[in-house]
Amino acid sequence: MKRATHNTSSQPPGTTIDWDEIKRKVASLQMVIEQKDIHLPEETRELLKQRARALALKEDPEVVQQEHMEIIVFRLGGETYGIETEFVREVYPLKDYTPLPGTPSFVLGIMNVRGQIVSVIDLRRFFGLPEKGLGELNKVIILSSDRMEFGILADVVEGTGTVVLKDVVEVPPGVIEIGVQYLKGVTKDHVVLLDAESIVNDEKMIVNEEGA
Repeated sequence: MKRATHNTSSQPPGTTIDWDEIKRKVASLQMVIEQKDIHLPEETRELLKQRARALALKEDPEVVQQEHMEIIVFRLGGETYGIETEFVREVYPLKDYTPLPGTPSFVLGIMNVRGQIVSVIDLRRFFGLPEKGLGELNKVIILSSDRMEFGILADVVEGTGTVVLKDVVEVPPGVIEIGVQYLKGVTKDHVVLLDAESIVNDEKMIVNEEGA
């Protein structure tokens, strides 16, 4: 089973930036999101990293010299969230999923992703958030760690970006109905940053297939 790798993406001093190559890969990623074109996992992760790096360099060349985090931004239940691309294996359209009886209510079901059976988690139910009906634009963001892999439901995947960690603020208790153990904070653009490592390593995410 292919696992997500932990790579640093800071631009080495003195490295020549190939803008044409970055723009080409950014355009490819946009096709993935907008046209539901599917790439192999390794290529998708590289495209995510290239797009985030290009945006950071375009907006502020000093970002690459600061401690930062690359995220994929998505909407779910009317809220905008971000999660680290380091734990994102790929983005896949939600289609042909099969509900599993006997599993927790937050388990939407399972789906076949190129021969691999992946469980799909509805974070709205997992976090106890207001629910919204499924639409044709729904995507599944497949998360991966050394322990497990599963998908989380997203209403819309908006793209990727780079967050400077010093600009992330803690969420005051009671403001967001998500346990603090699953949060990294909120960006200046009001994107709620989820703690991907805590989510993928949560024992409650393990689906008991025998019981199903």
